[in-house]
Amino acid sequence: MIEIHRGNPTAEELAAVIAVVSEVYASEVAALEADDGPRPSAWQQGRRNLRRPLNREVGWGRFTG
Repeated sequence: MIEIHRGNPTAEELAAVIAVVSEVYASEVAALEADDGPRPSAWQQGRRNLRRPLNREVGWGRFTG
């Protein structure tokens, strides 16, 4: 419901205001909708990044001699 407190708008002006407000409202609602894509499982959320594999070419304690 629209209430006019001042002025005397024409029917065309009211239609323009309603069109603009409706479009802005629809775009805001579309931006707020939740993504229904697949969610990661609890296992995937809790896992840490794994270590890189050990480099076997480097000697023990980094000594090669």
